[in-house]
Amino acid sequence: MSALTEVFRETDRPLLMPYAVGGYPDLRSCLEILRTYLASGADIIELGIPFSDPLADGPVIQAASQVALDQGVKPAQVLDLAGQIAREGGKMVLLSYLNVILAMGTNEFFGRCRDNQVLGVVIPDLPVEEAGDLQNLAKTRGVDLILLAAPTSTDARLARIAGAASGFIYCVSTTGVTGARTSLQAGLPEFVARIRRHTDLPLAVGFGVSSVDQAATVATYADGVIIGSALVQMLRPDEPLETGLQRVGSFLKEAEEAIGAAGTGRAGGAVAKN
Repeated sequence: MSALTEVFRETDRPLLMPYAVGGYPDLRSCLEILRTYLASGADIIELGIPFSDPLADGPVIQAASQVALDQGVKPAQVLDLAGQIAREGGKMVLLSYLNVILAMGTNEFFGRCRDNQVLGVVIPDLPVEEAGDLQNLAKTRGVDLILLAAPTSTDARLARIAGAASGFIYCVSTTGVTGARTSLQAGLPEFVARIRRHTDLPLAVGFGVSSVDQAATVATYADGVIIGSALVQMLRPDEPLETGLQRVGSFLKEAEEAIGAAGTGRAGGAVAKN
C-alpha cells in the first residue's frame, strides 16, 4: 500500500484536500497560502503547476495560472514549494499537465517529486490507456500517478481505471471544467458508488465543490473532498493578502468541521485495511 493511500487510512473521516495554483499570486504569497491551508486543517494539499493551455480548468484557475506564468514561475519552483510545505508537515499532491512533465523530462520530474516528498501527481490530460509507462516510472520514485474518472465513463472503463489506479482515484464531479458551482451534479453519489464497486482505493471528489454545505454532502459518500476554484477566488488581487488568507482560513476550518461531522466513522471503513 502506498504512502498516499496510507494518509487516507490514518483517519476515520474523509480528508479535506484544498487546491492552490503554484506561484499565484507570487511565489512568496503562495507559500503563505499553503501554510494557511496546512494550519487550517488540510489533510492533503493539491498544488497545480501553471500551464498555458489548462484544458481541464475553468476561468478562475486559468486566470490564476496566467498570472503565475506572466511572473515567470517555473515547474521547478512549484516543486520546491511543495517540498517546503512537505518539510513543514504537509502531505502534497501535484497537478500537472503532461507537456510540463515531458518538457522537464520524465526522469527529472519524478526524481524531483521524490526529492520534494510529493506523494502523488494528477495528470488531467493523460488517459488510462497511455498511463502505464509513466505510472511505472513514478512508482520507482515512490510517487503515485493519480488517475481520473468521469461520470460519463462506462462501467467497463471504470473497471479499467480502478485496476490501474494507485494512491486514490480522482472522481470528477461533473462534465466540463473546474469552477465554483451553486449545486452538485445530480447522480454524484451513484457515480461514486459505481467506482467503489471496482476498487478498495480511496475516492476523492473534485471539480465544482464550492461551499461548506457541498463539502459536507460529498463527505457522506467520498473519502476526500477537493476544493479548488472557490479558494482561489477568495484570494482577490485588489486587497491585501492577509485579508484573503483570513477568509480562506475561516472557510477551511468550517469545511473541516463539517466534513468531520458528516463523515466520521464512514471514510475509514470505505478504504481497504489490508
